Amino acid sequence: MSPRTAWQAMARRPLRFLTSSWPWRAVTYLATGVLVGSVALAVFAAGLTVGLALLPVLVGLVVLVGVVLFAVAVARLERRRLLLVDRDGLPDPHRPAGGGGFRAWATTRLTEQVTWRELLFTLVSAAALCWLDLLVLAFSFGVPALTFEALWVDRTTWPWAAFGVVVLLASPYTVTSWAGARGALVRTLLAPRDGELGESLTQVRASRARLLDSFDAERRRIERDLHDGAQQRLVSLGMTLGLMRLDVAPGSPLAGRLTEAEGQLADAQRELRRLVRGLSPPVLADHGLVAAVEDHASRFPVPVTVDLQLPGRLPAKTETHLYYVINEAMTNIARHSGARSARVYGRYHSDLLVLEISDDGRGGADPEAGSGLTGLADRVTALDGRMRVSSPPSGPTLLHVEVPCHFG
Repeated sequence: MSPRTAWQAMARRPLRFLTSSWPWRAVTYLATGVLVGSVALAVFAAGLTVGLALLPVLVGLVVLVGVVLFAVAVARLERRRLLLVDRDGLPDPHRPAGGGGFRAWATTRLTEQVTWRELLFTLVSAAALCWLDLLVLAFSFGVPALTFEALWVDRTTWPWAAFGVVVLLASPYTVTSWAGARGALVRTLLAPRDGELGESLTQVRASRARLLDSFDAERRRIERDLHDGAQQRLVSLGMTLGLMRLDVAPGSPLAGRLTEAEGQLADAQRELRRLVRGLSPPVLADHGLVAAVEDHASRFPVPVTVDLQLPGRLPAKTETHLYYVINEAMTNIARHSGARSARVYGRYHSDLLVLEISDDGRGGADPEAGSGLTGLADRVTALDGRMRVSSPPSGPTLLHVEVPCHFG
């Protein structure tokens, strides 16, 4: 699976990263950031000066509104620029203008909460981010250029030239590291909040959540049918075989076949109990996610290290979805990876639950190849989370999941 962000590309294949397009994308991202930030700074300085000066005659109010709408345009451009270092990008939360002229369009924008976050971001970009972009570019490329120029004039400055070579060789990683950090900050500030994505996308999310809920309801129905129907019939069959044994002479061929049938029945009952327990493990409802994952790992065919630390119990729906994300990820490991060991890691930080399921298998996991990752992504998305996969052809495989949640 190809990397989705500059950080992923740099961390996954540090050497191959140098021959990819990601370093150039990062340089372009920072260079255009300097340009956009400089223009924003000039517009803000001029707009605020003129707007405040002409505020008594109301013309200044129009200028100040124009400055705010300019911030909206800068933020929209920033979302497009983010695609340089993050292929997932960000959706535009603004509703399309529906007519009514400039006044109606401006009023719509000014009444949206996201507009004021965009204004804050544009101020931060003009006051700090563009200068940091310039500083990183100047250090990565300006310092080597100065040392090489000094060496051309004076050969005794070769130690500084050697330092410039080191800085230049490290520049792809330096530039990409800051570009990735800047992109993460942009995503934090400009990512749409609940209710800002429009009615259609909200309906899609609700439809996906209802679909997963219907799957869970069907799973519970199947569990009840197996427990109350099939299991009871197998118990009844066992009693019938026991009664038949009373009428059969010990040591006869028929008694041997009855023993064989009872053994097969016991195997079927164990398999059915394992199936029912997998559909809805009682330990999940009684003791929570950590205990359920540890119980499942203890019976897993591949040795699994569980390092999952949570401050308390999650809501039942969230616990169920997360359990099946981990369960299905482990099932994929057993079926497709050829791994000798696996690890489940989880921590809770600032209202965000981070899960990592990794293995030392052959790698090469691809959602388009029917590896089960698509269903996992749907479950994570229904929880408003994000899922990323790192699985180079030679392994190892890492499934990284981030889900916003609150503990009761």
